[in-house]
Amino acid sequence: MARTKAGKPEESIADKRKEAIIDAAMRLAADGTWDHIRLSDIAAEAGVTLADMRADFDSKAAILHGLTARIDRIVLAGDDPDMAGEPARDRLFDVLMRRFEAMRPYRAALRSVMRAYRRDPFAMATFNVRLRRSMKWMLEAAGIDATGRLGDIRAQGLVFVWARTMPVFLRDRDPGMA
Repeated sequence: MARTKAGKPEESIADKRKEAIIDAAMRLAADGTWDHIRLSDIAAEAGVTLADMRADFDSKAAILHGLTARIDRIVLAGDDPDMAGEPARDRLFDVLMRRFEAMRPYRAALRSVMRAYRRDPFAMATFNVRLRRSMKWMLEAAGIDATGRLGDIRAQGLVFVWARTMPVFLRDRDPGMA
């Protein structure tokens, strides 16, 4: 894989296209109603063909999974070594606050998505699976074991906590999230 001068992996054309599609979906969701946004609307906003978009994402839910993975990468890249000696609860709190910070640019879009998902229990149930995977990464980032059955239980518990705090985050108008 080619690397930039900073030693980071160079983004491929397909990766850039995926990021453009996610960004387009978030712009449209911020300005509209998630359930009324069509895949063709997202493709047009991203400047890609439906065929190219289909190669990257097979549904709007898959685009949201792409956003979730983006947020995960941002949080995981922002590891704070100073937190290593802190209690697990504090480390997890720090990780989750970094997650909220990473999500802040998408707050308006996520409001639209959450309104739509509240009316679609099937979509919410399928998203729960993806979010549980994401929360396993958050637990690991906090130095908490997320493997095995106990890890599954911890991750699902964290999904529950996350689901209860999301509405507060989505309503919050304070830029400092105090």
